[in-house]
Amino acid sequence: MDMKQLFYFCTIVEEGQITRAANKLHMAQPPLSQQLKHLEEEFDVKLFERNGRKMELTSIGKLLYKRAKHLLSQASDTILEVKEMSKGFKGVLTIGANKSCFSHLASRIRSFRENYPQVSFQLREGDTYQIGELLKEREIELAVVRLPIAGEGFSMIHLPKEPYIFVLPQEWKTRAPTEESITLKQISAFPLLLLHRINGTGQYELVLNEFIKKGLHPNIICECPDPFMILSLVASGVGATIVPQSALQSIKMENLYIMKIKDTPLISESAVIWLENRYLSKSAWHLIQSFENNPFGDTKSRGCSVNLAALEQDG
Repeated sequence: MDMKQLFYFCTIVEEGQITRAANKLHMAQPPLSQQLKHLEEEFDVKLFERNGRKMELTSIGKLLYKRAKHLLSQASDTILEVKEMSKGFKGVLTIGANKSCFSHLASRIRSFRENYPQVSFQLREGDTYQIGELLKEREIELAVVRLPIAGEGFSMIHLPKEPYIFVLPQEWKTRAPTEESITLKQISAFPLLLLHRINGTGQYELVLNEFIKKGLHPNIICECPDPFMILSLVASGVGATIVPQSALQSIKMENLYIMKIKDTPLISESAVIWLENRYLSKSAWHLIQSFENNPFGDTKSRGCSVNLAALEQDG
């Protein structure tokens, strides 16, 4: 048994068919089938139950898959660590983020580039579920996401909590209370566009639950995982929305009017997350350390009708 055989085996498991696995590996099917046969003969076990073209793992196959993924992961991390020892702060740092969390990253990346110009970045965007999957698949090293995140195996640094705010089109300002705050009951009269993850539970359920606890039925006309799309629709006069305050700190947009929500404990929690027990590059650890040393970062608001800093002081 060698690492290549284990890699082939894991690919077959993940693709569910030898044909698809062979296509992914850019090799012919017979040699791949032969590698699997050698592996079963070496252990003298049956790794798959074959039902036509469909293949399902036996209990022994499931154990081997779990161990193989761990070994392949360790091998990959070892290669990275050895290469990095000679390079120092060089290479590519892969980071994931929710769009609504990007304000936590922008100034840090700028500062990092000033100090370590030989490091480049690859950024991946998605909702919290998608970002968690990218971490598990080792497509990224770390991420900044809205909580909660499902599953185990993540280390995290919690970022400062922030309030949710009510955002409506500027021309609807006359339909809102004259003060700069609003109740959930008053909000329920507006057509709402809410952030909603593609998978899992998150902000949508949190916001909806606050209405339910007060016996209110919000008029939700649109659900979307992308805060930029939501805010674009609001700016176009389609409806209003409830978003975490920092969502507006990295999205420059006109024609928005912002109000505090005064009768609910709605709070958004974010965190920097990475996989436990995984080797991280020096660059990744350095960026994580910047969050530990200065969790607030440098997030200046722009493009809003109400000063977010003033909202923070009032709150």
